[in-house]
Amino acid sequence: MPRLSHPERHFTERIGWLRAAVLGANDGIVSTAALVVGVAAAGTERAPLLVAGLAGLVAGAMSMAAGEYISVSSQADTERADLARERNELALDAEGELRELTSIYVARGLAPDLARRVAEQLTAHDALAAHARDELGISEVLSARPVQAALASAATFAVGAALPLGVAALTPPSAVIATVAASSLICLAGLGAVAASAGGAGRLRGAARVTFWSALALLMTALVGRVFGAAV
Repeated sequence: MPRLSHPERHFTERIGWLRAAVLGANDGIVSTAALVVGVAAAGTERAPLLVAGLAGLVAGAMSMAAGEYISVSSQADTERADLARERNELALDAEGELRELTSIYVARGLAPDLARRVAEQLTAHDALAAHARDELGISEVLSARPVQAALASAATFAVGAALPLGVAALTPPSAVIATVAASSLICLAGLGAVAASAGGAGRLRGAARVTFWSALALLMTALVGRVFGAAV
């Protein structure tokens, strides 16, 4: 008995929240760890160091939420404007839009007669949806969701930032720099591997690229803290 359907796992439906979540967690760990390492390198005591880290957590989470919301809202505005323009074109020149849809399917490999029939059937079913998907590249799965992106980014930033901050609170002052740097890089490597796996990519490559840039950020902030802290 043939199967009428079969389950498939696709990764594109995760793009919206996955990108924001990975960016938030990665930035939370890197920025807070770099802040803690830089302040510790300047010779600051534990209490001011933790206050600076906590302020960085709150400011960073709010900044990520605002940035994601504004960015994705701009994308959503563009999508709405394109759909409104397409809706108007369908009302003014339905035949021209049908020919345009037909040409799209011909370019994708269908014979002209078949492409015309497909375009007619899809237009009869939902003309705007057909043009949105095949002409504009807008679909329900990939459409912009500003609130989802903002919440995912802010929440994961806070969770990521809590890691180096917690390590700094529990570590003796003399070992803060090494402990925060090492624990953060380990977590970032794991995050890179998990994010790559969730997106269907190779884990090793994802871990390596995150670790490299994060280590560079930690090194630069430690140098800044050491040089300017000594100067002050």
